[in-house]
Amino acid sequence: MERSAPIFVAGHRGLVGSAIVRRLEQAGYQRILTRTHRELDLTDQAAVDAFLAEQRPAAIYLAAAKVGGILANNTQPAEFIYKNLMIEANVIHAAWRHGVERLLLLGSSCIYPRLAPQPMREEALLTGPLEPTNEPYAVAKIAGIKLCESYHRQYGCDFRSVMPTNLYGPGDNFDLQASHVIPALIRKFHAAKAAGAAAVEVWGSGSPRREFLHVDDMADACLHVMELATTAYWGAVDPMCSHLNVGTGEDISIAELAKLVGEVTGFQGEIRFDPEKPDGAPRKLLAVERLQGLGWRAGTSLRAGLEGTYQWYLEALSTGQCRS
Repeated sequence: MERSAPIFVAGHRGLVGSAIVRRLEQAGYQRILTRTHRELDLTDQAAVDAFLAEQRPAAIYLAAAKVGGILANNTQPAEFIYKNLMIEANVIHAAWRHGVERLLLLGSSCIYPRLAPQPMREEALLTGPLEPTNEPYAVAKIAGIKLCESYHRQYGCDFRSVMPTNLYGPGDNFDLQASHVIPALIRKFHAAKAAGAAAVEVWGSGSPRREFLHVDDMADACLHVMELATTAYWGAVDPMCSHLNVGTGEDISIAELAKLVGEVTGFQGEIRFDPEKPDGAPRKLLAVERLQGLGWRAGTSLRAGLEGTYQWYLEALSTGQCRS
């Protein structure tokens, strides 16, 4: 991509979208297009079509989505499937209509079956039942992959997909009603330390294993994938299985993660697990050999990433910039 080409980042205020904007700026891109939800509702087909017709971006990073943790997915399934389907369909269709050269859809590792062999390879998609707690979101993301593949097969569009593992980092959502596990733990442990509490309660048994990727690594991977030559990307994937996993290739139990967050935040009390709360899938680890074969590897260790995220959280609390 020419550094002067207009690049639209959909979802630029979110965790991943904001990191992609930072990475694009570091790479020297000069015309980064962004719109807030108030300025452009991506579930509005006519509005999306008009925006792309006017702005004519050369590339789109589709990072906009309705996201949340187990509680949010369980209580708002209709919103998760409807909004994500609408966003993907509107943006991808309008991108084809208005000649967008390249598009990157960001998905999630929850697209894979609940009991998929570990680590989960790209070929595991659609081979078994999904995890019930986030099935509507997963179905929407699977549809997004298939939209990209279908527009590539029928029209030759260079629309690509990446499926990240669990993400965390600066700009995360620390609202306990909607957050993912790392920001929820950071908030809980920080509050417990500040209050002098004797214990912190963590949802679930602590036994599930999860993989975590720093959001700045994810943004770097996104640019790497987008800047691959067309022949390099499509030569490495199957047209009917074209997505790339993005992760570290390493996982950790929730119990080990809670202990590590306690160390990073300085909490010295007891950690208690509540097995009555849902665990989700027993293990989620991505196979990342395909992306590594295309020249990209994660560079941030989990401890270093947690330390940086906690420092960001403290600064955001002091300035009122934290979403909580």
